[in-house]
Amino acid sequence: MLLNRRFMIAAPTAFAAFPVFAEEVRLLTAIEAHEKASAGEIVLIDVREPDEWAESGVAEGAERINMRNPRLGAMLDAALGGNRDAAVALICRTGARSQAIADAMARSGFTNVFSVGDGMFGSSRGPGWLRSGLPLDKAR
Repeated sequence: MLLNRRFMIAAPTAFAAFPVFAEEVRLLTAIEAHEKASAGEIVLIDVREPDEWAESGVAEGAERINMRNPRLGAMLDAALGGNRDAAVALICRTGARSQAIADAMARSGFTNVFSVGDGMFGSSRGPGWLRSGLPLDKAR
């Protein structure tokens, strides 16, 4: 799924209120993300859209925050209890959108940001959550 024009315009706007810092986003595989989320080491956030959650289910324990929500930045901040240093991993379908949002978060002052590089459905970075047989929550 390609990033569309609305996302490319909305993502920077959603983070406009945050100061800008250059931080590095690190990659996790779906398996690593599952292990860290299960151990309480990261907050896992699925940034796909509701129809995608319904299609595949959601990574077990993941918060659901639609990347197209105009309050994206505030919702991400709230999911972390306002703690910009909390460890957070974002997941999408194949890792592209989660990487873009994670990059925006890092530039906005979040200091411990990960992207699940293989996403839910897999990519060149790995098999993804579904093909790895990791547990799912049904979409609400």
